[in-house]
Amino acid sequence: MKINNNLILCLLILPLLLSAACKKSGGGNTPAPPSNPPVVDPPDAPIKAWQEHWFEHKQLVSRVYYDTVLAVYYDNDVSRTITWPYTFLKDVWLYSNATYGKLYGTDKRLYAIFHTGKYGGGHPAYYYDAGHDNKNVIDCGSNAGNAWISGTGNDLDLATHEIGHIVESTTHGTKSSPAFTLWKDSKWMEIYIYDVYKGLKREADAARWFNMMMTTTDNFPAPNTQWFKNWFFPIYDKHGGSAVLSKFFKLLADHFPKNGDGRYTRDLNWGEFIHFWSGAAGTSLKAQATIAFGWPAEWEVQFNNAKTAFPGVTY
Repeated sequence: MKINNNLILCLLILPLLLSAACKKSGGGNTPAPPSNPPVVDPPDAPIKAWQEHWFEHKQLVSRVYYDTVLAVYYDNDVSRTITWPYTFLKDVWLYSNATYGKLYGTDKRLYAIFHTGKYGGGHPAYYYDAGHDNKNVIDCGSNAGNAWISGTGNDLDLATHEIGHIVESTTHGTKSSPAFTLWKDSKWMEIYIYDVYKGLKREADAARWFNMMMTTTDNFPAPNTQWFKNWFFPIYDKHGGSAVLSKFFKLLADHFPKNGDGRYTRDLNWGEFIHFWSGAAGTSLKAQATIAFGWPAEWEVQFNNAKTAFPGVTY
């Protein structure tokens, strides 16, 4: 068989041509495609890691969620499968600002920190508080190893309770809570939490909370006092719901003494407390106060003095 010399030449040259065609004109191997660039936070994003430096808290907590309204941080022992705070706390914060007036300074976010297996209970901090880096904060702890998993019952109540302290201490640009010495840590929260659940259409939670509060008793200002049953709920039920709660804080902001930066200069006495609530309700609440708390003689004096000292609070 005669071999065609031209065919042999083509077979020898073809691999060289193919090899040259697969190389870039600059020579060298083809580089690997670039990896995805790292995600960079926008300038206004909350910090990713936050070192606690208050009370007994010494955890480095990590940001697990944020948007323009809320930033959520977990310590290393909180399960990352827990996501209910992302929506629930945002809803509570937005509702509270809409109902009770602006609750923040320059940073509108609520900062929520959660701990598992430590720091049982919770505490708030306010945007004017340097101790928590000038942020509105709720710091929620539990000694249980499975804390916050359910996102029901006390999980919701505790977190909402802490937001309630921000409401009483920051509404309408004011600082501190002049009623705190009277209703102490939790009595305002009894009606605030109920109002939040009603406002968010969480009817099952509202009913659950209502039933608990209707049987709750305290030893202040008198033995067997039922704040919710005999004071807050009758006012709420008969005089405008969330509107009467909001008006109480607005009247305080408008009439109770403050210094130049909006901080109240003193606390309410009982007569003033009942006077301002009467102004919010639009009717004298002396009779309701007598049912709820009794009516010591000094309260009569304080009540009459309050009407003279704060004539702009009318009913």
